[in-house]
Amino acid sequence: MTEAAMPPAVIAEAVAAAKEMLRLTHESEDALLARLAATAFALAEAFCGVALVTREFVETVEGDGSWARLARAPVAAVTRVEGAGGVLSVSAYAVDIDGDGDGWVRAAERVTVTYRAGASAGFAVLPAGVAHGVVLLAVHLFENRQGEVAPPAAVAALWRPFRRLRLDVGLHRERHA
Repeated sequence: MTEAAMPPAVIAEAVAAAKEMLRLTHESEDALLARLAATAFALAEAFCGVALVTREFVETVEGDGSWARLARAPVAAVTRVEGAGGVLSVSAYAVDIDGDGDGWVRAAERVTVTYRAGASAGFAVLPAGVAHGVVLLAVHLFENRQGEVAPPAAVAALWRPFRRLRLDVGLHRERHA
């Protein structure tokens, strides 16, 4: 799966918030803080189980005629489905986005699916706990560059209410059989 990087504007807002927390006024550490903010976002998305900020993803799905769940959620739209010969006709595949925001694809052949997924439009509209956890983790990584100190437990506590666990993969297949 390939995905667009976290949008630069989102990283810039997280860097500004981290600089405010660190009381930094110069720009000499901005590049480092941007990498650390991107890392914090990646860890937040892995922990929460969702794409936090809406962006494009491209994923290859092995087509065997059964439903396959797309890796990222919540899915806003499936924008393109391509097979080995290019864009497929609508009759060659099926797409569904369920009530939980999971995207599903069914095709008889291997397909490449392009879709948009994400829970919010940007940093400013992320839930406060998620945004603060990202900033707190970026600041922690900045202050503890040697990696000898564990991240603050508050980061997981801030993200836990937004964590999404997937327990039943087969349920969609049964509903749409």
